[in-house]
Amino acid sequence: MKPKKTGNRSIKEWVNKLIPDAEWKPRSIDEVIQLPSFYSKLKECAKGLNVEYSAVDIEVQNALTFRRLQQLTNILLLNPLWKGYIAKTGLNAAPKNLEEWQQLPISDKKALSTFFMGARPGMVVPLHQGGFEIVASGGTTGGGLSETVYSLHELQDTYEIAGEFIGKHMLHKYLAGKQPKWVATTLADYQMWSSGTMVGGVLQKIPGINYIGAGPLNKDVYQHMMSYEGPKAIMGISQGIALLSELGIGMPEEARKSLKVAMYGSGLLTHLQQKALKDLYPNLAILSYFAATQAEAIGLQLNHELPGLAAVPGLHFIEIVDENGKWVAEGEEGELVVTRLHANEVPVIRYKVGDRVIRRSDIVTDALKTFQFEFSGRSGDMIHLGDTQYFAPLAYEGVAAALKEKTIVDLKELAQEIQFVNYRKDSRLALLATVDDPAKYTGKLAAALSDAALQELFCNAFASSLSLFNKLEANTSSIKNTKYQFQLRFIAKDSEELHKTNVGKVPLIRDIFK
Repeated sequence: MKPKKTGNRSIKEWVNKLIPDAEWKPRSIDEVIQLPSFYSKLKECAKGLNVEYSAVDIEVQNALTFRRLQQLTNILLLNPLWKGYIAKTGLNAAPKNLEEWQQLPISDKKALSTFFMGARPGMVVPLHQGGFEIVASGGTTGGGLSETVYSLHELQDTYEIAGEFIGKHMLHKYLAGKQPKWVATTLADYQMWSSGTMVGGVLQKIPGINYIGAGPLNKDVYQHMMSYEGPKAIMGISQGIALLSELGIGMPEEARKSLKVAMYGSGLLTHLQQKALKDLYPNLAILSYFAATQAEAIGLQLNHELPGLAAVPGLHFIEIVDENGKWVAEGEEGELVVTRLHANEVPVIRYKVGDRVIRRSDIVTDALKTFQFEFSGRSGDMIHLGDTQYFAPLAYEGVAAALKEKTIVDLKELAQEIQFVNYRKDSRLALLATVDDPAKYTGKLAAALSDAALQELFCNAFASSLSLFNKLEANTSSIKNTKYQFQLRFIAKDSEELHKTNVGKVPLIRDIFK
């Protein structure tokens, strides 16, 4: 089955047959349980067009995705809590178009807690039916617990879709040859956080690889693993990947050359960290593996020379929205909002992941047609100075650029970690930078800049961050009026001053109210 002709009408008619009305609007929970998987619809679509789904024309992908979004809404309307949640927006039926879809409420971690903790009233198919996985999420910024629920068999579908995509579009050119191929993860589950299970579930489905669920590594175990014959890729949080530059010291050259790909998630690798890795591993490509709650493989960097992140076709519906929940234009920055498409039994619509990203043009090649975006920073990476918020990544860019221009220090080359500490009660903000030989750079900074000059440098950097982020007028006078004092402190990398979460993540901002 395939559309007999091109055009919006024929495409719509075709996708309506892929998800017929009886499935599109189930009348009961029993009918939801009996629904075919969305994965089966993707396969049927690809078979009808005689291409892999990743190569299906974007207009067809979009039409099938929207039909699926309507179906998910109809499923949610069977649940009293969701029905009331949706009704607040003025809708009591599936949206007729994307404009109506964007009237629907945006969910967040607080909403997940309401729907899926305690009695879990947001589940469409009740928990006693069985076959679910409970997952907790903490996150880098707040560390607070929230839970969500997944259907186990639908998770397996998403693992297979994402794993095949990674193999064909992300790793194929890096893990080549006839030797055994290895993919490992250093992620581990922790107090119901499911990083190891969910990312591992994806990685195990990469065709033709041998999988290693390594977990946290010490030097001996890591070097033993690296002695295996064949090219290797390793996935971990950014700090775990950065640690490989230390764990690999003394490793034989052949083993170091076998590490072809380092995939990092949860944060960014600094320029210094990337340089240290590439100095030790001469064949290494460093790629971003972007994942979050409700999206175990939301965006994947396919080319180490380009920052864009590709969506996995058919896995999620991705929106990048402004403060009103509406689309931003290409090249503009907004909030990342995700709807998991494989969720018959426990749907969640329009989940705000907590990241700011830039919308980029779609990838359109013979082999791949998909949505693309670029990571900008965590939504919580906002520094409060008085009544105004400043975007920390841009403020840091301004400070680093000014220090480099004055030939004082190149923070991007030097700093292993950075963290803003906002002493709210004292109106004091410290930028911590972990470096080798902190005393040397502390002295260099003091000799080059007076305190007044340092204050001016920070004020200018923060004014620029407000202007770029909010597109509003900003000036140094408004920042000076907050009476904030700014500090740049160089500290050792093992300093207790640097705050880390209980899973080793380094938040960009730490607020202290005492």
